Amino acid sequence: QVQLVESGGGMVQAGGSLGLSCAASGRTFSYYTVAWFRQAPGNKRDFVAALSWGGGNTVYADSVKGRFTISRDNAKNTVYLQMNSLKPEDSAVYYCAADPRRLVTTMEYAYWGQGTQVTVAS
Repeated sequence: QVQLVESGGGMVQAGGSLGLSCAASGRTFSYYTVAWFRQAPGNKRDFVAALSWGGGNTVYADSVKGRFTISRDNAKNTVYLQMNSLKPEDSAVYYCAADPRRLVTTMEYAYWGQGTQVTVAS
């Protein structure tokens, strides 16, 4: 069983930066694929970025490529999402997800956090 808790959301001006964290419980978390998704009001939950358990494979949505960076610190059981050059369309609730299986960009993740709000003002 893995529990995920996101933090770091807030409001920022367009062009600014924000960093999200996702703290995980569970001794085997370091062997899990981790990902970030986001959901704006009235929209479906969309894939943002994912990182394999060893950190050797990362995938980003085209909309965030070059602006967002996913990383992990397995010693701290924490996943990060650094968001730069933020745009108003990046506003959403951001969710952390984890799964012991291979990296996917769909919502096939076994464990989810409760989400953290990110608002980018124009």
